[in-house]
Amino acid sequence: MPTSPARRLAAEFLGTLFLVATVVGSGIMAESLTEDDALALLANTIPTGAILVVLITVLGPVSGAHFNPAVTLGFLVRGEIPAPRAAAFAAAQTAGGLLGAVIAHGMFEQPLAQISTTARGGGGQWFAEAVATFGLMFAIIGGRRAAPSAVPWLVGLYITAAYWFTASTSFANPAVTIARCVSDTFSGIRPADVPAFVAAQCAGALAAAAMARWLFKDGRS
Repeated sequence: MPTSPARRLAAEFLGTLFLVATVVGSGIMAESLTEDDALALLANTIPTGAILVVLITVLGPVSGAHFNPAVTLGFLVRGEIPAPRAAAFAAAQTAGGLLGAVIAHGMFEQPLAQISTTARGGGGQWFAEAVATFGLMFAIIGGRRAAPSAVPWLVGLYITAAYWFTASTSFANPAVTIARCVSDTFSGIRPADVPAFVAAQCAGALAAAAMARWLFKDGRS
């Protein structure tokens, strides 16, 4: 059934809000329960993968469940979403992510307004973000072609894996990256490091869209 623009934007806003609230909230919980960095990362990973399955399943029929400006960009260059809607999606995703960080802080009785001091930079991390977002975009496109009903699980499982095989722990999402810069917690990233992460993420998504167009060149890509 066709969905109104307002409902699509609300779905993207809410989905990104709950995604960031999960990422930041589980990071705060992990920090409070353990001093073991590996265990804390695991405690951050599992809820993130799980919430993606839920959110994509529930909100996918409303907006397509991008929750990610890089994914929206990938679909824009594939001609699957018009530019005005893509811009509106990116704005809604970013706003939802920022509010999600604030909500996570409120739940754990932390200052609502924060600025991260966690440095995340360097060629390895930037390359990791490009790889992580390439894999995410490619999994979405390939999953929609091969097994549409499995896409929520494919995305959740991919992000769960990418937390551990990438040097950056797979932000893979400009809206989430921006939101994490206003959280001085386990999940944070310094504002100064955000532009390079976002550029790498967008590059990865565009490369995946191009690769998928070539690899799946059978009219169903």
